[in-house]
Amino acid sequence: MLRITELKLPLDHPENELKAAILDRLGISTEELITYTLFRQGFDARKRNAILLVYTVDVDVSNEKALLNRLADDPHITLTPDSSYHFVTGAPKDLVQRPIIIGTGPCGLFAGLILAQMGFRPIILERGKEVRERTKDTFGLWRKSLFNPESNVQFGEGGAGTFSDGKLYTQIKDPNHYGRKVINELVKAGAPDEILHVSKPHIGTFKLVTVVEQIRATIESLGGEIRFQSRVDDIIIDNGQVCGVVLANGETIQSNHVVLAVGHSARDTFKMLYDRGVYIEAKAFSIGFRIEHPQSLIDSCRFGSNAGHPLLGAADYKLVHHCSNGRSVYSFCMCPGGTVVAATSEAGHVVTNGMSQYSRNERNANSGIVVGITPDDYPGHPLAGIDFQRRLEAGAFKLGGETYEAPGQLVGDFLAKRPSLQLGTVQPSYTPGVHLCDLSSALPDYAIAAIREAIPAFDKKIKGFAMNDAVLTGVETRTSSPIRIKRNEQYQSLNSKGLYPAGEGAGYAGGILSAAVDGIKVAEALALDMSK
Repeated sequence: MLRITELKLPLDHPENELKAAILDRLGISTEELITYTLFRQGFDARKRNAILLVYTVDVDVSNEKALLNRLADDPHITLTPDSSYHFVTGAPKDLVQRPIIIGTGPCGLFAGLILAQMGFRPIILERGKEVRERTKDTFGLWRKSLFNPESNVQFGEGGAGTFSDGKLYTQIKDPNHYGRKVINELVKAGAPDEILHVSKPHIGTFKLVTVVEQIRATIESLGGEIRFQSRVDDIIIDNGQVCGVVLANGETIQSNHVVLAVGHSARDTFKMLYDRGVYIEAKAFSIGFRIEHPQSLIDSCRFGSNAGHPLLGAADYKLVHHCSNGRSVYSFCMCPGGTVVAATSEAGHVVTNGMSQYSRNERNANSGIVVGITPDDYPGHPLAGIDFQRRLEAGAFKLGGETYEAPGQLVGDFLAKRPSLQLGTVQPSYTPGVHLCDLSSALPDYAIAAIREAIPAFDKKIKGFAMNDAVLTGVETRTSSPIRIKRNEQYQSLNSKGLYPAGEGAGYAGGILSAAVDGIKVAEALALDMSK
């Protein structure tokens, strides 16, 4: 088949116009076109009152070779690549030990799924609860300020991505089309078919719950085993070789192959690994606040008269500003039509994040507005970034009144350097609630100065971004892991053979799709090693 990219049509074009555009681009007759399928649909909103739909289509024609030769100079017409997934190996018939996976976030689930599909019958250990029980505990914090340190936004089946916008796009290089494997498996597990072709697919929290449950069922049907409330408290390493793990209940499970897919908030696990001598280094991450605007404002600024069009949905944005103090400020994890959520994993701390449902129809848009920091900002041992995060989160808990309310401030007051006393037209979505105050002490001075400079700069790109009544809530500290557990070309720890650091927690992913892709890569490397 041939693939045509960058096929642009008006937003409200008739249905038959896509076929006509394909025929015109290829210069062929209707009789020469056998069939076509939609691979990707996006839009170009640079001219907001003349938005174009942008298609990528795969076309089957009767004279493919001759046509491809004739159109060889057109960079937007190529052979359709083979994006089907091919297993690298299968489990040996005499398999004795089973691989262990720690964590059931996107990385752990897809590592487990791939290993199960290859016949390795993985044992997957999760410190938190199954996804529906975990959802109840998470809502317990949001609605009643009842916090469970082992079952929350960060810990439990599905990982942190379950309580997010469910974004399924990434900027990672993916020459082997692992991302397509992820999307296909999600659809098989009940995700909407449209994620196969929309340019910025997302699922949303409530739909993700069902999808995660179905992936679990598939793993179990293939001989895999998932144990909940099974925190790994120790890892056994003998002469640089991983030999097994010890659970919180004292049980030991032996294995020479352990995938570490714990996510970016498993701080006690990171300390245990550091104490065991596993090589870890500090890495850069970002800190900041969540900002909320009326979604209608963002829609109008991005889409103009086309705001509200059903093909466009709720508008998003992506912003960056390089500040005079040398810092960079950027929007992070933008959630159209979403809510700001309580995302702490430790008692006495406040952490914010954002999430959306599939419909994205809540009244506010929210995004992290975060400042990049490096280990130079928190010098010391490799876990110093965790200590840095904790200080900010404990400070936010205190600023918020020590009730798990988040400290908040109106943007106009933040820019004017005065505390906020009452809300304006924007009602914050964060629960248990927002305690208005002065956020200037919530982050280091350099971060506050950078954000104060960036917000007016962002207002030049999205008019109204600096509106007085927009709301900031703090703090956003879990943008990515503050550590990296370095690995070699075989995806194993540099100094602990058989340990496979993977996903966000190990510093190798950032988001649902990239974490799932990393899980596939690690599963393949582990399977090849076990098959020797």
